[in-house]
Amino acid sequence: MLDRKPFYFLRHGQTDWNAERLCQGRIDIPLNAAGVKQAGEAKAHLAGTAITTICSSPLGRALETAKMVNGVLKSRLVIIDELQECSFGEAEGKPINAEPYDAIIRNAGNFGGEPFEAFVARAIAGINQALSHPGPVLIVSHGGIFHAMKSLVRLRYEGDIPNCVPLRLTPSEDEPSGWTMEMVRNISDL
Repeated sequence: MLDRKPFYFLRHGQTDWNAERLCQGRIDIPLNAAGVKQAGEAKAHLAGTAITTICSSPLGRALETAKMVNGVLKSRLVIIDELQECSFGEAEGKPINAEPYDAIIRNAGNFGGEPFEAFVARAIAGINQALSHPGPVLIVSHGGIFHAMKSLVRLRYEGDIPNCVPLRLTPSEDEPSGWTMEMVRNISDL
């Protein structure tokens, strides 16, 4: 189960492979110019937010985003291996095409990647490890980690989350496994 503590989530900035709609997985593709700009915008949106700990995937695109955002937050930065993107095996580097990202994650095991159940267990363990640090916590990671979490909890959001748009996730008071999500657009949204 996912620990029921509110937290912030930030998908890394854009890479060339994101722009080309290629499956990245564990291949460590750096941020492109647009991704660096997005990370700067996320940094501005999060300025003044009381984030105590930033927990990041060790993959460069997430870690670079976390370090840029931390330039204004000045928080403790923790790297958590379990927050890495799903391993897609032979599908890495191939076009995503029109297939929904969620379907690609669910089928990664068919291409020599991580079986879906194992990926979800790892992702939730990584998020819970992040939430064990002093909060509020900002998790900087990947779209797959968000999809893994979404598969376990009730969250009213369909589709892919955008690159570098800060999200605030809060456990619902009305339903035991429900969560709410809001996009942090500027300081007044906090």
